[in-house]
Amino acid sequence: MEIELIFKIAAVGIIVSILNQVLIRSGRDEQATMTTLAGLVVVLMILSQKIAALFDLVERLFHF
Repeated sequence: MEIELIFKIAAVGIIVSILNQVLIRSGRDEQATMTTLAGLVVVLMILSQKIAALFDLVERLFHF
């Protein structure tokens, strides 16, 4: 696995957690929740690309 992928996910997590705390402390709980969901979607998009590449590799390996 690429170490860059882990760093990207960690960076998104750190940024989202900081934004979440700032928004919660300013009384904007709804925006904090939406920021958390947006961060989750970004990470899932990154992972879905890697999973698709894995499936392509398995398909080529077994000649499906």
